[in-house]
Amino acid sequence: MDGFTSTILPYRAILSARFRMLLQYRAAAVAGLWTQIFFGLVLIMVYEAFYRSGDAPKPMALAQVVSYVWLGQALFAMLPWNVDGEVAGMIRTGAVAYELCRPVDLYWLWYARAVAQRVAPTILRAVPMTVLAMLLLPRIGLGEWRLVPPPTLASGVAFGGALLCALLLGCAITVLLNVSLFWTIAGEGIVVMGAAAVSFLSGMIVPLPLLPDWSQLVLRWLPFAGLVDLPFRVYTGHIAPADVSGVLLRQVMWTLVLIGIGRWLLARGMRRVVIQGG
Repeated sequence: MDGFTSTILPYRAILSARFRMLLQYRAAAVAGLWTQIFFGLVLIMVYEAFYRSGDAPKPMALAQVVSYVWLGQALFAMLPWNVDGEVAGMIRTGAVAYELCRPVDLYWLWYARAVAQRVAPTILRAVPMTVLAMLLLPRIGLGEWRLVPPPTLASGVAFGGALLCALLLGCAITVLLNVSLFWTIAGEGIVVMGAAAVSFLSGMIVPLPLLPDWSQLVLRWLPFAGLVDLPFRVYTGHIAPADVSGVLLRQVMWTLVLIGIGRWLLARGMRRVVIQGG
């Protein structure tokens, strides 16, 4: 076994164990699935009314917005809108001291947990959601509201790369939220603010191209755009495959920056932490 394999083996084992555990929460996934189907239909009705209310040119076609909405509902669990509940409990109770006894890097340990936390629930919801939005809606007379495939094979492949980068970026934000709990008594405040920022600034609530022109430059260069807006517009063809390299570069850049910030804050937090009790 070479050095690199032996180094990543503990993190792969943690990721695998956490992933299998989270796949057991099927009832919660089903409940979330129907909730997101409802909100997806409501959002599509709102956007359809908006598009039919006037003849002014829109930055995205209605079909692209519909696919954008369904992708957002299918991949909702992949967004970094909450912290790892077990990590939050360990920090609150002082059990984080046990994490320091593990012969692994604590940041990458939490990052591996974040990957499982984002991927497992997403798989449970995204597969049935895609089947419903892509295949079932046309059969019940709602073909205009269906999730359409990417316009070209190149767009589909590019979306796969952008989605992977969105996952890595989201996990970096998740770990950063976890680390922030070292400086808070509870964690509800930072979680609420983080969820609000992710939901609005990523394009989950309103696609970023539909927001005012004066906000476009800032919104597209914030890290949140790489979670939803950029990969979803790649899927719909609103961003051409030839321009995907810029999307991936922004996502990777922000991922590396946030990993660096997270590791720095974690090192500071562990130097200041005080464990009470025996």
